[in-house]
Amino acid sequence: MIPGLIAQSRKIVFKFGSNTLADADGRMNNTFLEEFSEQAAGLLKKGKQIALVSSGAQVAGLSTMGKWARKRDLHYRQALCAVGQVELMNAWRRAFEAQGFHVAQILLTRDDFSDHNRTLNMRNTLFTLVDEGIIPVINENDTVSVEEIKIGENDTLAAQSAILWSADLLVLFSDIDGLYNRNPKEYPDAELVREVRDIALARKDISIGSANNFGTGGIATKLDAAELAVSYGIPVILAHGGRPRALEALEAGRQEGTVFLA
Repeated sequence: MIPGLIAQSRKIVFKFGSNTLADADGRMNNTFLEEFSEQAAGLLKKGKQIALVSSGAQVAGLSTMGKWARKRDLHYRQALCAVGQVELMNAWRRAFEAQGFHVAQILLTRDDFSDHNRTLNMRNTLFTLVDEGIIPVINENDTVSVEEIKIGENDTLAAQSAILWSADLLVLFSDIDGLYNRNPKEYPDAELVREVRDIALARKDISIGSANNFGTGGIATKLDAAELAVSYGIPVILAHGGRPRALEALEAGRQEGTVFLA
C-alpha cells in the first residue's frame, strides 16, 4: 500500500516532528537532514514535487543558545524560536544544496489560513516555488504566534499546507512507526494499525496516551491532521522518520507505517 501511494503521487508533503530532527542529546541531527535530502533528491529526479513542513526551531535554538535551556517564559520561547529558525533553515539549505537544490522559507500562523487574500498569496507563492524546482520549508511563525492565532502544532499545519497545495500525499514523519492500538512507549505488546479508513472509529478503538517530550502534539493531533487531509481526498502516511533511510525504505516496502484513506 505505502510503496504504491508514493509511486502514484506527484506532489508530496513531508512533515517532520521535533523528535525526528533531534539527536540523542536533543540537538539538531544534521546527519538525518543530509540523508533525507539525498533520498528526496531521488524523488525529485523522478519528476515528483515536494514541500516540507518542518518543526525544530526550538531544538535548533537550544543547540545554539544552550544557556536558555531552562527558560520557560513565552517571550524567551519566542526569542529562542527566532534564533532557531535561522539555524533550522541553514541546516535544510546546506542539506539540499549538496544535492543541487534550493530551499525557501515560508512562516505561517493560523490567521493566515482564515484570510482569503493571504491564503491566495500563500498558494501562489507555494506553486511558484515548486514549479521552479525550489523546495518550500514551511513552519509555524512561533516568533509572533500567541494562543489566539497559534495553529497548535505542525501536524495541523502540514494538513493545511497539503490542502492549500492540492497535494497528492501527506507523509507525517514522527518517532513512532505508525498508529498503534495503544501507546507503544508504555505497552510493549501494542499492535500497529496498518490501514485506517474510519478515523472516528479508530479514536474509539485506541488508547491515545500522553504526548511526546519534544513535540507539542501527540497521536491525537496526528489523527486530527489525517482526518482533515483525508476529508479533502489526500491520503496520509504516518511513519517513523528516524529509521535507516526511512523514505527509501517506505518507497521500497521495507518499512511499515499507517495509511489513512477515505
